[in-house]
Amino acid sequence: MKSGQQGQQQGQQQGRTEPLDKHPRYEKIKDLNSGTFGFVQLARDRDTGETWAVKFIERGDKITKYVEREIMNHQCLVHPHIVQFREVFLTPSHLSIVMEYAPGGDMFEYVVKKNGLREDEARWFFQQLIVGLDYCHRMGVVNRDIKLENTLLDSSPRPLVKICDFGYSKHEKFQSAPGSRVGTPAYLAPEVILTTKGKTYDGKIADIWSCGVMLYVMLVGAYPFERPEDKHDNQKLQKMIQRILHVDYHIPSSVRTSEDCRDLLSKILVADPSKRITIEEIYNHPWYLKGLPPGVREMNDRMQAQPEGLQSKEEIKRLVEEARHVGVGAPGYANPVETDEYIDDAMYDEGGLDYND
Repeated sequence: MKSGQQGQQQGQQQGRTEPLDKHPRYEKIKDLNSGTFGFVQLARDRDTGETWAVKFIERGDKITKYVEREIMNHQCLVHPHIVQFREVFLTPSHLSIVMEYAPGGDMFEYVVKKNGLREDEARWFFQQLIVGLDYCHRMGVVNRDIKLENTLLDSSPRPLVKICDFGYSKHEKFQSAPGSRVGTPAYLAPEVILTTKGKTYDGKIADIWSCGVMLYVMLVGAYPFERPEDKHDNQKLQKMIQRILHVDYHIPSSVRTSEDCRDLLSKILVADPSKRITIEEIYNHPWYLKGLPPGVREMNDRMQAQPEGLQSKEEIKRLVEEARHVGVGAPGYANPVETDEYIDDAMYDEGGLDYND
């Protein structure tokens, strides 16, 4: 992730126009980051003084089915462990998504800075991750790109986790069953790697595997299926994939982990998805239960019946469709509509896989 200054310099070097120039409601504070599919800026609401992250995706061909799916799937999710969505609006050049700003950065940065986490701290983050993912699954949404970089932190002394990227997500009621090899290589479940055209897999169970990879990285500070000797090997990706398929990982002796922790990891990182531990079983595992705050397991029972935001699905779909058009006659600024829904807060990862669309 680039610093605001680095992102700003890059934007200036590329001669990028500023989409919030003359916007009636939002004013730019600084650039946050950028990627293949767009960039994110920190902006201030002129009316309320609140700060928000605004993700900009160039209008036209970049407004793909993934962009629409990302927004439509995520707009129904209302949860403390999912980045808050505010609204979608158009500028003459970009589709703009306004969302909660998580000033604590992402989990990858946090783990790298600490060179791996103590077990109790890793459990604190993992407990929150599972609660957030459980809510998504209950609402019919599978993420398919759970990873440290897509998990943001707030600025609390004991940071809160917020899932932030739904670019590869699918909804079990409105979209076909998962059948494409999408995601980030190091986090892919074996069944995702092995899927072929016309075949499907259970996205919920695949998400659990990715959570296991996250837990390993939090504890060890390295990926479970990579090896230092692969660094300069042009077959690095293929070797990693083979290790994933054979669940070939180990925890270094220098990393202190409890027997319960290793047991949970061994139940998550299972090649056969039918034998992999479920979220309900994770909830009941001794390691997960240790130090769990009261009421956490019951949180999602209360969170499912949430009101829709003020920006309707129909309005969002209309704006996304309009964003596919640019040039003379294309709409410019649309009046912002305040909402209390949720959406992702991260750019698509350049290292993601997408073999089958």
